[in-house]
Amino acid sequence: VHLFIYFIEGQVSFNNRSLHAIGAAPNPYEKAISIIGKTLAPFDDDNLIPCLGFGDATTHDDEVFSFHSDHSSCHGFEEVLDCYKKIVPNLRLSGPTSYAPVIDAAIDIVESSGGQFHVLVIIADGQVTRSVNTSDNELSPQEGKTINSIVNASSHPLSIVLVGVGDGPWEDMKKFDDKIPARDFDNFQFVNFTEIMSKNTSPDEKEAAFALAALMEIPFQYKAVMELGILGHRTGKAKKVVPRPPPAPYRAAARSEPVPTTVSSSPALDDRTQTCRECGSRVSNCPICRQRITNRLRLFA
Repeated sequence: VHLFIYFIEGQVSFNNRSLHAIGAAPNPYEKAISIIGKTLAPFDDDNLIPCLGFGDATTHDDEVFSFHSDHSSCHGFEEVLDCYKKIVPNLRLSGPTSYAPVIDAAIDIVESSGGQFHVLVIIADGQVTRSVNTSDNELSPQEGKTINSIVNASSHPLSIVLVGVGDGPWEDMKKFDDKIPARDFDNFQFVNFTEIMSKNTSPDEKEAAFALAALMEIPFQYKAVMELGILGHRTGKAKKVVPRPPPAPYRAAARSEPVPTTVSSSPALDDRTQTCRECGSRVSNCPICRQRITNRLRLFA
């Protein structure tokens, strides 16, 4: 079994800190990586873990970036954590959110392996972007692309596990599986990491519960892959995703003119709650606290 992990670079508070805050105690992302590593590492025959990120100011909902400049894999989960800690200080967090680019990149890796069985773990703190103007029976552009990628992935020996960290909201992701049309096999599942880890049980019991929830569908998915006869075969349907290099250290540039649109759930506005007019209409939750936006103000030069 080959493993690879992708991280959506979002921001939600935990104890009034970013979920990506690096300090003496591990943040939720680090905890999730560690538990997944301990659980899945024994099943990885070469200990090579392709790692990509997305959802920052360089990738948005269209691209991914590699954890290494030469696009090489990480050697074990310890290196995954080391690379993650080095990359986080250079990130400029941004939206909108789509899982399509990372799923397409995962399909490429499966194809390049000759159709070996892979597990895609997406560790995310935000669900796929959905505009407040999108009706219940409609899909946002990001939802549509993500669903298409999940359907396409079902033609490959690929299991997709979405691990939700932070406060969410996760309501749409819990129902997301129901929106996906017929697939070759049920290849997608959502696991709420924060909900499991907040239960009144011992740390060992929490870790065991999370590991079970994340992996419980994989044996059935592997069996489905075997029955479909797609294991060990290339389909010729690679997406040919080219990852960007890791984010470089960011230096803020002076702005020459005001940002035209501001979106906020609070009267107290700052740069982090301002967007352009195009993106503003697609943002439904505050990028800082994830609460639903109720007030929108437009700024004029």
